[in-house]
Formats: sequence, C-alpha cells, structure tokens
Amino acid sequence: MGQGFKQSILSKSNITEIISILVVILFLYTGLSKLIDISIFRKQIGESPILEPIAPLIAWGLPLLEFIISLLLITPRYRLKGLYASLFLMIIFTLYVAVLMIFETNLPCSCGGIIELLSWKDHLIFNISYIILIIIGIILYRKNIVVYQTD
Repeated sequence: MGQGFKQSILSKSNITEIISILVVILFLYTGLSKLIDISIFRKQIGESPILEPIAPLIAWGLPLLEFIISLLLITPRYRLKGLYASLFLMIIFTLYVAVLMIFETNLPCSCGGIIELLSWKDHLIFNISYIILIIIGIILYRKNIVVYQTD
C-alpha cells in the first residue's frame, strides 16, 4: 500500500487538477466580485490611465473571460488550453500590477473581494505564485499526456 497509494494521491493528474481548481476558485471569486460591484469596478478601471479608454469593455469582458477560462479548466478535454489561457491572463495581470507599482501607486485595486485588500507588492507576490503554480500544472499535464501516450 505504501508507494502505490502515495503515487495515486500525488499523481501528475491529481496535482494538475488541484492547481486547476485553485485557479478556478480564484477566477470565479474575482469574476463574481467584479460583477456584483460592476459600477465600482468600472469606476476603478476608469481611474487607471492605462485602462481608462477601454474601461467599459474590461468591466464586462474580464469577468466573462475569467468564467470562460474556468469552464476550460474544469473540462478535462480543454484543461490544457485553460491552463495556458490562465497563464496568459495572470501574466497580463502581473505586468499591469508591476507597471502600476512603478508609475501609479495611488490607484485603487479593482480586483474584487478580499483580494483588493492586498498591497500592490502583495498582489505581485500573489500573482507570481499563481503563475508558478500554473506553469507547474502545464508541465505536469504535458508530462502526464506523454506518459499515457507511451504506455
């Protein structure tokens, strides 16, 4: 029972599923938080000199994108695409936070929910942590595919 049991719990596919679930929880939580307070979210986006011209599009489009990526992540057939899409979105979020840290530190956070209580530095660390998790998920998912294809 020792080694076989340990491998089944910590298999590549289980770790990938856990990472996917963590990303889904994050995206559903932030997406819902944004939609619940859509007027505040839109106002906060409008205060950003980078996003002001496209604030209405982002206010509705970003939560929708987070929901779509969540659907990809919970569908095994599309999980890898969901991991890549979430990686792309998290990299964009992280670059945005880094730019704000450099140029506009007094802007309000438009993340939604309790995540908006984080400092900009904490946001950066949080986002980088998720990027690392997603990269691990992609690597393990791809290795799991190779293992099944060679068996």
